[in-house]
Amino acid sequence: MSQNDFVIANQAASNARADINSALQALASCSSGSSAPSTTYANMLWYDTTNNILKIRSEADDAWISVNYLNQSTNTSNILDNTQVVNTGGTQTGLLGDQTQSVWTAGSGTTESLISPAKLKGVLDSPAKSLASNGYQKFASGLVMQWGSNTCGRETSTTINWPVTFPNACLQATCTLGEVGNTATTDDGAVGILNLTTTTCKIWVGAWQPSSMLIRWMAIGH
Repeated sequence: MSQNDFVIANQAASNARADINSALQALASCSSGSSAPSTTYANMLWYDTTNNILKIRSEADDAWISVNYLNQSTNTSNILDNTQVVNTGGTQTGLLGDQTQSVWTAGSGTTESLISPAKLKGVLDSPAKSLASNGYQKFASGLVMQWGSNTCGRETSTTINWPVTFPNACLQATCTLGEVGNTATTDDGAVGILNLTTTTCKIWVGAWQPSSMLIRWMAIGH
C-alpha cells in the first residue's frame, strides 16, 4: 500500500524528504491500496488491491470509474464486462459484454455485442414460439419460416398477420382448410392467396361448409 495526500508541508528536512518519497511512491504505484485514498483529486489513478481493479477519479472528483481488471494470477489485463464501445463523441456504438438469451432470441436489439457460439446455436435451433401456436424460425442465412392458424367464415376474405415482419419479402405461403374443432380432416372448399406482403397475407376462403373454417398456414421469406 502506498498512498499520500500529495501535499508537502513545511517541516524538518528529514520529514520533508520522507513525505516527498512517500508521494513519489504513491504516484509510482497508482496510490494502490485495499481502500480508496483519503485525499482525492480529479483524474487521480487508484489501484484497488481488494478487487484488483484499476480506477480513475471522475473529473468532478465525486466518484471512482473502473478502468479494467488486473489478474494477478495470470499477469494479464482484462476488459470488464458490459464495457461500452463509444465513438469519439462519447455516443455508444457497441457493448463488450454478454447479453441474455432472450435478447438474441427476440432479435430486436440493436446494440453490437459479444455472443458465444453455444448461445448463437441456441437462437438458431429454438423457435421464438411453440410449434403448437403461431411462431417463426430465423436462420443464419437470412431465411425466415413462419407458421400458424386462423379461423374465418366461408365465402369471405381474411387477413393473416405474420408473427414477425419479413425483412425483405414473403416469397411463398401455403394454406389448408379444416373444420374448427376437427383438426384431423379437411372439408370441401378452397383457399386462394390474394396478396402477400412482408407483414400480412390476404386470402379468400371458398367452402360449402361449415360456416367457421380453420386455416393452417406456413410462409417462407427473407
